[in-house]
Amino acid sequence: MIYRYIIYEKRNQTGWLFLNRSKEMNALCKAMLNEITDVLDSAEKDDDIRALVLTGKGKAFCAGADLKEALAEIGLKKGSAEPDFMETASITINRLRRLSKPLIGALNGLTLAGGLEIAMCCDILIAAESAKIGDGHSNFGLFPGGGSASILPRRIGLNRAKYLLLTGEVVPASEMLAYGLVNRVVPDAQLEQTVEALAEKMADKSPLGLKLMKQMALQAMDLQEEAALDLEHLKLKNYMMSYDIVEGLRAFQEKRKPEFKGF
Repeated sequence: MIYRYIIYEKRNQTGWLFLNRSKEMNALCKAMLNEITDVLDSAEKDDDIRALVLTGKGKAFCAGADLKEALAEIGLKKGSAEPDFMETASITINRLRRLSKPLIGALNGLTLAGGLEIAMCCDILIAAESAKIGDGHSNFGLFPGGGSASILPRRIGLNRAKYLLLTGEVVPASEMLAYGLVNRVVPDAQLEQTVEALAEKMADKSPLGLKLMKQMALQAMDLQEEAALDLEHLKLKNYMMSYDIVEGLRAFQEKRKPEFKGF
């Protein structure tokens, strides 16, 4: 598939997905959202891809929805079977959240509203020092639909989330590091190099093991502690029958690097 609004590259065992509407601050349009979903489906099936990086071209990671396109659809659907902007955005965001492979967000610049919502779908967030992050829906009388009001409080705490939601303020990446939303903040010139090294480190590990750990961490958020521990034990019992755990133990005994296959 030829993409118009994104760029997709394979670097060794990492897929790099660049949002590529730099003149529009990488604002999300329906076509871009569909292209993102297409890449996610492709990367999910590609055994050569062990991790995926989501980042932006230009000065923004993503400034949110393309309001001109989104608002133009209000009240105009009239029974059409084709998903409108909000439905398309929901499909893409849910697809990002459900990706079984590690997803790293490289926040290269402004991350706002819908951009924050897709960033929160990532497992790990690395931000450039110049990046600014916030919600911003309230600045235009809008209401979030992709996680700012429901997921952000779980990430940074209720009081901090309410402050950002109600004021619409945008804060430096360093502040979001202190809040716990961002894992690391690095100099702008080192962002891509840092993320590439992190992705390569993950590529050396068992794809199946990482998939199960990611699943377990997400599922545990909605379970009582005892139920979460029971589920973790069950996943371990299943994982004990895999090729990868045997290969990992053999490599440890033989003092060599394991060669995982993901099953």
